Amino acid sequence: MIQSIDYSAVAVPLILALTAGLVLLLDAFLPARPGGGRLLGVVALGGVAVALAVLVAQAVRGGERRTFCVPPSLGSAASCSFVLDRFTLVFMALVLAAGVVVVLLSMAETSGGRVPVGEWYFLLLGTLTGAVLLAASRDLIMLVVSLELVSLPVFALTAMRRYDGRASEAALKLFLVSVVSTAIMLFGVSLLYGVTGSVHLDRIAAFYASGQSAAPAGVGQGVTTVAIVLVLAGFGFKVAAVPFHFWAADVYQGAPIPVAALLSVISKAAGFAGLVLILTTALASQAAVWAPVVAVIAALTMTAGNVLAMRQRHAVRLLAWSSVAQSGYILAPLAAFAGVPRDAVGASVAYLAFYAAMNLVAFGVVMLVSRARERNDLDDYQGLAFHSPVAALSLAFSLICLAGLPPGLAGLFAKVVVFRAIVDGGLGWLAVVMAVNTVIGLYYYIAWTARLFTPLSTGTHRSGSAPVAVAVGLAVIVTLVFSVAPQVVLSAVG
Repeated sequence: MIQSIDYSAVAVPLILALTAGLVLLLDAFLPARPGGGRLLGVVALGGVAVALAVLVAQAVRGGERRTFCVPPSLGSAASCSFVLDRFTLVFMALVLAAGVVVVLLSMAETSGGRVPVGEWYFLLLGTLTGAVLLAASRDLIMLVVSLELVSLPVFALTAMRRYDGRASEAALKLFLVSVVSTAIMLFGVSLLYGVTGSVHLDRIAAFYASGQSAAPAGVGQGVTTVAIVLVLAGFGFKVAAVPFHFWAADVYQGAPIPVAALLSVISKAAGFAGLVLILTTALASQAAVWAPVVAVIAALTMTAGNVLAMRQRHAVRLLAWSSVAQSGYILAPLAAFAGVPRDAVGASVAYLAFYAAMNLVAFGVVMLVSRARERNDLDDYQGLAFHSPVAALSLAFSLICLAGLPPGLAGLFAKVVVFRAIVDGGLGWLAVVMAVNTVIGLYYYIAWTARLFTPLSTGTHRSGSAPVAVAVGLAVIVTLVFSVAPQVVLSAVG
């Protein structure tokens, strides 16, 4: 069988992959001097920008595009491995917009000569390619391969600072966690294939919707339940959900800050994209099995993340545990899928988009401060408003947004959307847990914000980096747009 390929549908990942190859080629021939490294950063940034422009053109043109399809079989329509629909477009836009910010942060990271520039941008573009492919994946094999394409380069990026013990430790922990999670997920995926006889998500959904089973009575459902638990566990590692969250703080702290930002936003978005696709597309008719499990995981994740964040004194570790808590908020609407399927998925995707913008602002300012004070404790931010008012105001706005307080309306809208989906789905107890956790989160967000405006008699925070400043500015602008016009996101996911 010869498959036709719609190159316009796969244009975005193709551009990123070609840019990654170009970066590696240029690195082999450019002279070893600072200007060469800057050029590679500009090429990487240009590739991501072009991919984002193509994505916008695809969104404006509208319509659903499919490729890598197999012909219809008995009782089933043609199934495709790559689908470009509204869900895919939203996740691709999130990944590419975050990718622009991460590349800008990387320009500052690679300027010091501590990391090999060509390899850095090649691996970063590889991760972005995997993330956009994953959002378009509609079969189990492509999902797993795309997820590994997201994960594998991050190991090397984390350890890219050679002779840095903390970075090597973080990379090893991330590698071990990822290997375990992949093995668990593959076991679950193999069970799904064994029960349904298909890898395409739409055919798996049709199998369960029809109620057919080749296994003896009860056995098929039992195997399906085990498969669901294993798949949830595998993705739970990827998104740092309880009880698979223990690696997050150490890895975030040991990794370079651009990599921590990548893990917090892009890698997390990819993990949630895969989880949403499997649960709500392939296993929609099994919601009665997985929804209660997701509800419990969401409640535990937001609680553990917020409680542990209260104890942190290191800026990146605090953001790491905050990111764990945010994973709980993103998971929560999926627990209501059985009651309000459309609202549940839309609420999770909307919260993820709001969270990505707010979190990137925080990581950008943290990187600015870390260039002057490498220790990066919360006390290093005391008096930041008197030395770097723009950076302080940007970080304060980000933290207020994450807390869900005015004028950080982006965070408030995100939490309202999730609350509404949970309540409409009949999960009042989960809404109460989320409300309590929102109050807990206020403590450490406001405490950090207060430090920014507390006078400091000695010391300085002055440190500049044009790419980081641009990255922070872009993230702030997007967050402001989301605060003023949240319908930009809500209409896209609705």
